[in-house]
Amino acid sequence: MREAGMQASDMNGKVALVTGAAAGLGRATALKLAESGADLAILDVSADGLAGTARAIAALGRKALELPLDLSQRASCKQAVERTLAEFGRLDALCNIAGVMKPGPTPSFPDESWDLTMRVNLDAPFFLIRESLPHLLAAHGAIVNVTSCAAFQGQAYFAAYCAAKAGLTNMTKALAMEYMKEPIRINAVAPGGMMTGLVQGMAALADCDRDLISRIGSPRGLCEIEDVADCVAFLASPAARSYHGACINIDAGVTAG
Repeated sequence: MREAGMQASDMNGKVALVTGAAAGLGRATALKLAESGADLAILDVSADGLAGTARAIAALGRKALELPLDLSQRASCKQAVERTLAEFGRLDALCNIAGVMKPGPTPSFPDESWDLTMRVNLDAPFFLIRESLPHLLAAHGAIVNVTSCAAFQGQAYFAAYCAAKAGLTNMTKALAMEYMKEPIRINAVAPGGMMTGLVQGMAALADCDRDLISRIGSPRGLCEIEDVADCVAFLASPAARSYHGACINIDAGVTAG
């Protein structure tokens, strides 16, 4: 049996908006929050994946609002918050988990891959936060941004991803300072590699220098999705009342030294 990690406290009567919820870390986090009593607005570009997550949430006795939206489109951020408020009347936690990883050699890196990486990994969290802030302040709620160990470690062939995640990490800290005197908690989690669709997409690096790519991982192996989901759900809940402006690295020691 897996040892218990950080645990979300009672989320009964609360509502969380979780992006990237069709699979992987987003889905695992949504289910952790549902287990703690929250109702969920779940967002992803994959409508089929969202439907599966919604069924799992319903099986836990909680409500799920499916938001099949494309976060590369700025209007989706406003629409997501508006629909969440219309359905539930409140918002207590925003978990920005959706991400795009487009690796490749810099000289041939496509403009559209750079733009998509920035829009989903950096722009969307900002605009979701901006739309959510009045409601999260009213609820004394929480924001949790999922960044990456790539925010702290240069990784060959991941210039766009590293740039976006470093930006998201420092944006988290800047917002924490801006709202230091307000009743809201703003934190981040920086995972290492997990067996998600993002990691599986690294097949695009087949023709790159394998020695440079091998430096990205940890001798301890990949991180468990459930462990990272525990942390995100914990930070989204009142149990994390003393956390503000933190970025918790869960990366099997990759950024330790």
